[in-house]
Amino acid sequence: MPTTTIAQALARAQAQGLARIDAQMLLLHLLGRPVNDRAWLLTHDGDALAPHDGQRYTALCARRAGGEPVAYLTGQKEFWGLPLAVDARVLDPRPDTETLVAWALEVLQNQHAPRIADLGTGSGAIALALQHERRDASVLAVDASADALAVARANAERLGLPVRLQHGNWLASITGPFDAIVSNPPYIPAQDPHLAALTHEPLSALASGADGLADIRAIIAQAPRALAPGGWLLIEHGWDQAPAVQALLRAAGLAQVQGRNDLAGIARCSGGSMPVGLSPSVK
Repeated sequence: MPTTTIAQALARAQAQGLARIDAQMLLLHLLGRPVNDRAWLLTHDGDALAPHDGQRYTALCARRAGGEPVAYLTGQKEFWGLPLAVDARVLDPRPDTETLVAWALEVLQNQHAPRIADLGTGSGAIALALQHERRDASVLAVDASADALAVARANAERLGLPVRLQHGNWLASITGPFDAIVSNPPYIPAQDPHLAALTHEPLSALASGADGLADIRAIIAQAPRALAPGGWLLIEHGWDQAPAVQALLRAAGLAQVQGRNDLAGIARCSGGSMPVGLSPSVK
């Protein structure tokens, strides 16, 4: 049987429609190399793959071509420089969500020992990034999925970050007060055709009612009673949802309502602050 070199395997994967970076990351994972060590592939492009590695690589590429995220195939994803374990129990963390982390760090920069809640934490990506940057913070990560919390807990333990985890539906069982509440909730309309390409990820972490705003409405309605005076609510949303989300924030009585764009210039997040002088109500 003719041997297959690393260069040939990568070329075949790309010919099947895989993005070059995806093909490289999958092969590095298969060979037990760091998934970002693409320079190694260049210096070893003439190396022959063992037959069983070639077969396994073909299978991995077929799964990726079928829409399965690279993070699920490798079991890991880097977010905010942190190596996270991820699988089909949680959403594949997107780089655009780092916009939310950067904004939270900005509004908390002058706050000593801030109290933070991350709603719908999934893999724990946002909560862990914030805890990593603000070791003095008290970070609570909330999720309605016990499976997701298991993933987040394992990530927190492996990274040695003391994020607290709680099972719950947004802020329904949380009282606060918090200096910042952050969330990357589901925000895709239930009938959006783009969901067809995301079937490998948990639907509950993606879709939210007819207009995609059902969960965002719930979070905004619950947030004022859990925010400290001057505290911020920051929410990630869809590319065209900023006007609607900011209107909801203003209607809830939040001040300084504004947004942030991601690296592509797309309106990615909206937020507002609890007016100073107002105390969060007690249930």
